[in-house]
Amino acid sequence: MLYSVAERADGRTAMADYVVVIDDDTKLTEMLRRALAYEGFDVGTAASGAEGLRLALQRSPDLVILDWMMPDLDGLEVCRRLREAGDVPILMLTARDAVQDRVQGLEAGADDYLMKPFALEELLARIRALLRRRSRQVAAVQQPAEAVRFADLVLDTGAREARRAGRSIPLSTTEYELLELFMRNPRRVLPRELIMERIWGYDFQGESNVLEVYVGYLRRKLEQAGEPRLIHTVRSVGYVLREGPEG
Repeated sequence: MLYSVAERADGRTAMADYVVVIDDDTKLTEMLRRALAYEGFDVGTAASGAEGLRLALQRSPDLVILDWMMPDLDGLEVCRRLREAGDVPILMLTARDAVQDRVQGLEAGADDYLMKPFALEELLARIRALLRRRSRQVAAVQQPAEAVRFADLVLDTGAREARRAGRSIPLSTTEYELLELFMRNPRRVLPRELIMERIWGYDFQGESNVLEVYVGYLRRKLEQAGEPRLIHTVRSVGYVLREGPEG
């Protein structure tokens, strides 16, 4: 990964995270470029989906901020192509507030989304949370591999994939982290707020359904061959990994 050197407030230098902003709103893009540079990030910008995709593929970014509605390639298609190329964190910006629209963004591979208009402070908090999460992932790769087991489910921390009844289950980065959290806390009810903080790095407020979307992904993958449900909903609280019927 390529980095540039940024000067810190104490006069020393540090390696700056490289963030690519892809949005056809030039005023917003310039505002974000200035704000992120002030915060110490190395920033690349693009005014279209195709230009942004080329920029991100030429120099691997640490994070991509991606608008949904753009000329040539829309944000969903750019997101899909970036996800096929690697696991860079993607924060999607959208003015579309329907639940199904947000689900589409997550299904395309986005790690998080933020509704327009947004507060700069919230955007910065989300960026830092995603970058901290990326750092945890890098550190986890350096840990010795092990097999975590529950019922007929096995999580291979080296390959970062699951197996159930001998069937291999490939997982996205978020799916893996979520399943690992459940499997390291079997039969324990995990409150929604705790899961959000552990996986996404902060407490989501309002109507965000990102957790519900990813639990749905995991359930479909784990139950694809008709296996009984292991991740159960605890109404008004959160989720629990256990055997037995729902309820």
